[in-house]
Amino acid sequence: MTDSVYAVRASSWGALFECAYRWEGIHLLKMRNVVGLRAALGTAIHAGTAAYDQSVLDGSGLTVDDAAGAFIDKLHDPSNEYNPASDDLNLKEAERIGISLTTKYCLEIAPRYDFVAVEMETKPLDIDCGGGIVIRLTGTMDRARVRRTALGPGIADLKSGSKAVAQGVAVTKGHGPQIGTYELLYEHTTGEQIGDTAEIIGLKTKGTPEVSTAPIANAKRVMLGTEDEPGLIQFAADMFRSGRFFPNPKSLLCDRKYCPRYGTCQFHD
Repeated sequence: MTDSVYAVRASSWGALFECAYRWEGIHLLKMRNVVGLRAALGTAIHAGTAAYDQSVLDGSGLTVDDAAGAFIDKLHDPSNEYNPASDDLNLKEAERIGISLTTKYCLEIAPRYDFVAVEMETKPLDIDCGGGIVIRLTGTMDRARVRRTALGPGIADLKSGSKAVAQGVAVTKGHGPQIGTYELLYEHTTGEQIGDTAEIIGLKTKGTPEVSTAPIANAKRVMLGTEDEPGLIQFAADMFRSGRFFPNPKSLLCDRKYCPRYGTCQFHD
């Protein structure tokens, strides 16, 4: 029997466990909706910060002003499409917030780290679900870095959003599956074990711009499980094998702005 191979972007994997029904619509059924300006703001911030970190890594000498310029370029890039009417934000405000956060990141956060890879390209990882179903994780570690410490390599994942920082600390809740996926992919790609606890770097885009960090432990174990408890990979395999991707009407992304299935979904209020 020929296996059915589902190629899945590694950077999307965490969203499968947020709302699998939404994830199926976007990544398997290829449904599409246009995001709001806040999402486009996040994409542009990540472009500016990644340009800066890559420059430090390869010695090309980008300044903080250059990073802010890369942010502006991405915000105005026609490919960074958004619906200007769907958020309580205008372009001038988005520029102000993004320049502030990009600058804060470059001056206050980036110097703390010894990054060895920025948005690293990974080797495809096949997950055998049984029943002739294979999930193939591919692509880059979008928005993430690999940092080197005395304990070994560790993942640092940038997360932007209106609630990315709370009480001065980066919010880690819900990010374990994505971090665990990146840890597995790093080990699979390089043959080197992850040695240090992962970190979330949060960039808050609503209210006073804030940038902060927080550790996130045991993410790989959450994915793989233990001898006594299944991991999220096993639950994902069940979904792919059965073809049933479960809805989550309590998801923070359960909104017309974020989900292309919202208009036909019977599970939300």
